[in-house]
Formats: sequence, structure tokens, C-alpha cells
Amino acid sequence: MDARPPHLRKAVLVVEDEPFTRLMAVDVLERAGFAVLEATNAGEALDFLAAGTKVCAVFTDVDMPGPFDGLELARRIRKKWPGISIVITSGHPCCREWAIGDYRFLAKPYSGMELSRRINEVTGAEPAAGSGFSQGGRACI
Repeated sequence: MDARPPHLRKAVLVVEDEPFTRLMAVDVLERAGFAVLEATNAGEALDFLAAGTKVCAVFTDVDMPGPFDGLELARRIRKKWPGISIVITSGHPCCREWAIGDYRFLAKPYSGMELSRRINEVTGAEPAAGSGFSQGGRACI
């Protein structure tokens, strides 16, 4: 666990409709030292951001229920909040090509180490001591 107080940790919003996958991602990122918020769809994610919730990164799945998918969520975030880093994930290989450009992509299934590393890259965060991801291990999500 990160010894820094919660108000000094960088915040990440995880947008994933699959409960188990979302909880695993949240756990990985919390152990990596991030403050983590959860949304089950793109609409909830936009509600968080519109309410003024400060996040430095959004980690979103592509396929989810609701009026629009994770790619459209990424476009809307980039337009309204250009300072927020975005990492898109999907099990569909074609999504990698759609995500190229302003966004980073992380293919499913991914390991906790891969997720932690990618979010550290986009936020400029240092890996948290004791996060459990300094030496391998592959807990797939």
C-alpha cells in the first residue's frame, strides 16, 4: 500500500462493465499507489468528470452497455479534458488500431504488472514500493 495520504496520490478512473475485471483492475491500481474511482459505463464516467472529479488518467474498456462505447468516451474526454491521459483496453484486436493516436492501448488479457506499468507511463508516476509488481508475477485480468 502506498504510504502517501490519499489526497496526494494520483487518481485513476476505471471504466469497466464486467464486475470481476473492474475489481481486479481497481485492486491492481490501488496496490500500485493510485487513488481509484470506478464507473460501470461511459455515462457514469462522464458524470464523474462533469462533477469536477479530478483524475489524471482514465482506463476504459471499449465494449460496454450504454449509449456509447469506450472509444467515444475517450474522444469526449480528449475534447473536454485534454489533460487527462487515456488507456483503452479490449480483447478485440481491431480496437488497437482505433486507439492509436492520442490514446494508449492495453490488450486483454493483461497482467497486473502490465496494467500498472501502462498507467505509470501515462501518469508519470513512480511505481509504489511494495506494490508487488517489481518482480514479475502474472495475475491475468
